[in-house]
Amino acid sequence: MELHPIPHKKTPPMTPNFYIIVPVLNEAGNLTRLFESFKVIESRFQQNYTPHFILVDDGSTDKTEELVEELAQNLNFTYLKHEVNLGPGKAFGTAFAYLADKLKDDDWVATMEGDNTSRIELLEQFFVRKDEGYDVVLASPYMYGGGIINTSPIRTFLSNVANIFVKEFLGIHGILTVSSFYRLYKGKVIKKLQNKYTPEILELEGFECMVELLLKMIYLEETISEIPLVLDTNLRVGKSKMKIMRTIGGYFKVWAHKKKWRNT
Repeated sequence: MELHPIPHKKTPPMTPNFYIIVPVLNEAGNLTRLFESFKVIESRFQQNYTPHFILVDDGSTDKTEELVEELAQNLNFTYLKHEVNLGPGKAFGTAFAYLADKLKDDDWVATMEGDNTSRIELLEQFFVRKDEGYDVVLASPYMYGGGIINTSPIRTFLSNVANIFVKEFLGIHGILTVSSFYRLYKGKVIKKLQNKYTPEILELEGFECMVELLLKMIYLEETISEIPLVLDTNLRVGKSKMKIMRTIGGYFKVWAHKKKWRNT
């Protein structure tokens, strides 16, 4: 892993940190809009938080690195790079490990997609749920007010079936979505997970890592809420990196490991 420091502007001290983690793999076509979103997030939250943006490049072979150097100026920004593609679980794990000696209990961490499908206007709704006392908030296309649009009917059908199957298969109840990247976590939750498991928190490499993370939070009895997300695939350039059948296979790995995680 390479760490590329990028110059950033100073921000006021003594405010809680707000870390935004985004894994990317060959998302050069989406980066300009993504960094525009970063600037909007900074402007909306900098009065109450100190935003930090962490981009984990999971082995991109396009012009991601060159574009990042150009786009990240004047942001509190860290670029973490895997030389080869390791999977989103390893990408998130790299970012969590990077935060291990930096994160404070009252900080907040958001994880987002790198393809612009995580609608940044929802962040304020995340923080409303935070003010209601929740320490973890998930964005859900499966709850009332959410949905999946501008994608093929078969892919939407398979997504819904997979979501229902995984919840029943793993015994997850009361939560409508299990695999979305778009989440908000209180710093103390991430620290508890790191103390119980590892600094990376995650063990599995693929998209099933989000289910792993959710199960581990359930085992720690964290307070979890959801907000509706309309997932619009037209917001991204290019296709989703998730392969449905491979991810379903990953869910069997979750099932094989869950007893160990519960008893750790």
